[in-house]
Amino acid sequence: MKDGVNGVALGVFVFFFLAVTVMGFLAARWRRADNEHSLDEWGLGGRSFGTWVTWFLLGGDLYTAYTFVAVPAAIYAAGASGFFAVPYTILVYPLIFTFLPRLWSVSHRHGYVTTSDFVRGRFGSKGLSLAVALTGILATMPYIALQLVGIQAVLDVMGVGGGENTNWFVKDLPLLIAFGVLAAYTYSSGLRAPALIAFVKDALIYIVIAVAIIYIPIKLGGFDDVFAKAGHAFAQANPKTGKPRGALVPAEATQWTYATLALGSALALFMYPHSVTATLSSRSREVIRRNTTILPLYSLMLGLLALLGFMAIAAGVKVQNGQLAIPQLFENMFPDWFAGVAFAAIGIGALVPAAIMSIAAANLFTRNIYKDFIKPNATAAEETRVSKIVSLLVKVGALVFVLTMDKTVAINFQLLGGIWILQTFPALVGGLFTRWFHRWALLAGWAVGMVYGTLAAYGVASPTQPHFGGSAKEIPGIGEIGYIGLTAFVMNVVVTVVLTFVLKALKAPEGIDETKPEDYTADAGDPGVQVELPPATAGTSH
Repeated sequence: MKDGVNGVALGVFVFFFLAVTVMGFLAARWRRADNEHSLDEWGLGGRSFGTWVTWFLLGGDLYTAYTFVAVPAAIYAAGASGFFAVPYTILVYPLIFTFLPRLWSVSHRHGYVTTSDFVRGRFGSKGLSLAVALTGILATMPYIALQLVGIQAVLDVMGVGGGENTNWFVKDLPLLIAFGVLAAYTYSSGLRAPALIAFVKDALIYIVIAVAIIYIPIKLGGFDDVFAKAGHAFAQANPKTGKPRGALVPAEATQWTYATLALGSALALFMYPHSVTATLSSRSREVIRRNTTILPLYSLMLGLLALLGFMAIAAGVKVQNGQLAIPQLFENMFPDWFAGVAFAAIGIGALVPAAIMSIAAANLFTRNIYKDFIKPNATAAEETRVSKIVSLLVKVGALVFVLTMDKTVAINFQLLGGIWILQTFPALVGGLFTRWFHRWALLAGWAVGMVYGTLAAYGVASPTQPHFGGSAKEIPGIGEIGYIGLTAFVMNVVVTVVLTFVLKALKAPEGIDETKPEDYTADAGDPGVQVELPPATAGTSH
């Protein structure tokens, strides 16, 4: 690590940061609507984005600073097992092709802003809707925190904020400034801000990865040398465990873990509120279908990005915190000015998803907690005002999480969030295709999955912490080590199916379904599709 502040890299980083800040505030004037005091406008960008804006928005939403830092960091730490992120992003797109267009159609037909809106309308259950909303908020909070961890990792490598003995305020001041700017333009511009900034973010990321995948191996003697040095390093015993540090190819004993983690992560990705928020912002059903066919281009980028973990080992990068491995690789290998470009890509890669996530969490609170349980007659303008305030509070919570807790804890809580959010799959995806499931059975299945997943994750230890040390544990009845979230999901589905049979036999009340079969295939131009709600009723339709 270079001594002091890398002034050139910091200057380039600040330039791009200021540029996207200006864009964030100007976004309020981009595609300005007649009625701005509507959750459709602030929280979904007026449901007006076309194919390319949606593609960049979803890419900025799903491929975050955490992705940029954590995927190669996992490979740096353990080897090929970290590549699970590549197959899961390949699996996810055929999966979402089957259900996202249906979600878009029914949401536009009825003015749904969140997944909980749909669940309530489909099953006539405020309780189930509340469960989905709370799960979404809980799962999103640590995800936002990890975006701030990504910014902090870049600032640390650039030498900004001083050393470990520096006053806490001075040390964290750059992160506080970044947080303040993010909060301000999100409050002002809503979803339009990350949508506009996503263009810059993705362009920078593609440039940095393209340069890195060519330039760094040349400096290291080619890919043969990179893999040879990585293989040698992984063969060395970890002093804490006495076992090899990792492997270039997953061992047979880890294959169940690899496969279940990839499958479970693919099922969970579009259950996150921010993924759905970006999806519902598009202007037509066809936009969603086109995006599911071109989004795999990001998976190609992710595969190349993952290789940086091997390059960090070959380059002799030594860091105590694995999250610093890739920023440190960039500083060691690139000229200072291009290191600044790379750091800006990571930093902006944190701002875009953090903004979308905070908006998504705020929408869930406003529509499915505040409006459903606190003030049912809230106006559209009041809904928007509450969402803006809650989006600020969500960011403050994430900031406190980052500043007061160990970074490893933040990562493990994000893994726990993945386990939680997967438990909303039966209610959301199941509900998009069938009304057969009983609402009380879905709620019971959700509860079983949440309790088992949380307790199982609590019992996983790691060399650094006694609880929540990972997301893999022995699968009951099989004996193999697998992803806890997928095991909990299977339990969830079994309980839901069994209880549905029982409750139907007992003729338990099933609630009112306000949707119709034709709602799930409707497009923007079809009669009855609610593209923009009138000012007097916007945000009140369920």
